[in-house]
Amino acid sequence: MMSEPLTLYKLMILYMLKQVKFPLANAQISEFFLDKEYTTYFTLQQALSELIESHLIKLESTRNSSRYEITREGEETLSFFGKKISSAIIEDIDTYLKENKVRLRDEVGLISDYYKSTNQDYVVHCAIREGKTQLLEVNISVPDKEQAEHMCSRWNKESQQIYSAIMQSLMKE
Repeated sequence: MMSEPLTLYKLMILYMLKQVKFPLANAQISEFFLDKEYTTYFTLQQALSELIESHLIKLESTRNSSRYEITREGEETLSFFGKKISSAIIEDIDTYLKENKVRLRDEVGLISDYYKSTNQDYVVHCAIREGKTQLLEVNISVPDKEQAEHMCSRWNKESQQIYSAIMQSLMKE
């Protein structure tokens, strides 16, 4: 029956999210499960959907990524049933997180998205997060979608320099 492996995948996802102090992107969770060949992409997406529906994880979506965070209910569920995850699987997850923690944190720490405003222009939303703390948030109005897309793609490359420039400028005597 499929429900038992699916339950294990859900517990593994909860364990991964509990071990980090920041949300994980769909691509990051998928990378682990698919590289280790624990399950297929579609089964993993089913497990994630069911965890969201049962409020064990929460989803934050932007135009180009989905980020997941464990909820209090998810933590409680993991404390009750986490023993069902084998020590070999826990070791795999812990090793993956240890080897990739900085990269994973940096990837989900940068947010860029845009939307059409009521004035018919576009608002570009860019942010830098460290864990659950918002370090910087910027909203910029631009006249067209192409500029909005361009700014979002540049944010990932230039955010650290922009953050440094703002901090230096504001901290001047």
